[in-house]
Amino acid sequence: MLQLSLERGPASSTLSRRAFLRASLLSAGALSLPAIWQRRALAVAAGRPRRDTAVIQLWLGGGPSHLDMYDLKPAAAAEIRGCFKPIKTNVPGLDICELLPQQACRMDRLTVIRSLHQSTNEHPQGAHWTQTGYFAPLGEPAGMPIHPSAGSITALLRGANRRGMAPYVHIAPDPMGFPIFMRVHDAAYLGPGYDPLRIESVRAKADLNRLDLDNLIGKVQFNTPNLELFPGLDAARLNDRDALRQRMDRLSRRLDANERLAALDKYHQKALEVVSSSAARAAFDLSREDPKVRERYGMNSWGQGLLLCRRLVEAGVTFVTLNTDSFSGQWDNHANLARDFQKMLPVYDQMLTALIDDLVSRGLYERVLLLVWGEFGRTPKINSGAGRDHWGASSFALLGGGGLRSGMVVGSTNPRGEEPKERTIWPHDVLATVYHVLGIDPNIELTDKLSRPVKVLSAGEPIRELI
Repeated sequence: MLQLSLERGPASSTLSRRAFLRASLLSAGALSLPAIWQRRALAVAAGRPRRDTAVIQLWLGGGPSHLDMYDLKPAAAAEIRGCFKPIKTNVPGLDICELLPQQACRMDRLTVIRSLHQSTNEHPQGAHWTQTGYFAPLGEPAGMPIHPSAGSITALLRGANRRGMAPYVHIAPDPMGFPIFMRVHDAAYLGPGYDPLRIESVRAKADLNRLDLDNLIGKVQFNTPNLELFPGLDAARLNDRDALRQRMDRLSRRLDANERLAALDKYHQKALEVVSSSAARAAFDLSREDPKVRERYGMNSWGQGLLLCRRLVEAGVTFVTLNTDSFSGQWDNHANLARDFQKMLPVYDQMLTALIDDLVSRGLYERVLLLVWGEFGRTPKINSGAGRDHWGASSFALLGGGGLRSGMVVGSTNPRGEEPKERTIWPHDVLATVYHVLGIDPNIELTDKLSRPVKVLSAGEPIRELI
């Protein structure tokens, strides 16, 4: 994993020798390089004809309330329906929360899944299921995922859309309090070579209790660094292929000459391409963006993070996740949900609609899939703290772009929003749809740490209404 740090104030970054070596020299579990190439060829041949498709995942980690966003129940009792009113959208019969007026004008470009269902109310298991397609207990050390994330699968079977770019990037603009919300995005048995290139915000953590949402969302801007080479390497040396070959030759004399060396060479080259690519450095530099465009997304960590997602897929990254959870737990609204949503949803509404407009105007929407979801929904009944608790039985997902059909609702819940009434959709069905867009065959078998064959997905099928 390449890991960059972002700081408040003037943009700064570090790419340590340790992080570089870790990213460039660790191989993918038991997979050899020829096996990886073979799986990529099979994935492309068995899936849709390969295009330069990409995915932007807006991850609402913590569990966003379906009942207060996209599945309001105005006829239910007060303790179920909450305080927000539904408003009409440009899709007849589809109403959403009054705090999302900009989305209401663009719902013809999105599809709402109202019947997303899974069987756990626990953050780690729910997050693992939605990111991997597998329900499984987490491994040791505590919190380690058992299966690779969809982004890591994409990095393995598709790679980057453009040479010199990372295939998979995870942006975490706010401090992360629960390691599980970072690790479920990782590669598990594929090995750290397929972990995301992670962008993290480094902020003072004087108080690990819940932060003021105004400070966390509204006032701290997202500063993106240039990619810097670690001490001792400069562009001239990186471009000197003879010197690079000599370095690899010296490494090979210290290791057995087998096919893993070819893999090491390949990973090393890829890491070098990322840190030496002028296109990669430009993609991560938000100062190159038109100030008016930046303002449309919102001059805050979430908005600028989502703008960075657009820049990255446009530059050739295949899978980008923006993680809007943090240790303050914005979407884990056990208390004061209405108060927090009045601050959060306008920010969310602005940045998501700016992304949709931006992708459409740049001719990217048909090839870039937008996926918005969290690990579960919230309880139908408002609790004594004026919040809602964990509820896996029903939640929502938004999908748009990527050549899929849009402007519709898939599924419904019962009058209390407790469970699906029709067309139950599981997390693995959503991920099967993602893989369909990417041209990845979910039946491809990988090899876990115990050398057992494991399919990309063991269950699920693309959501037929969208295909």
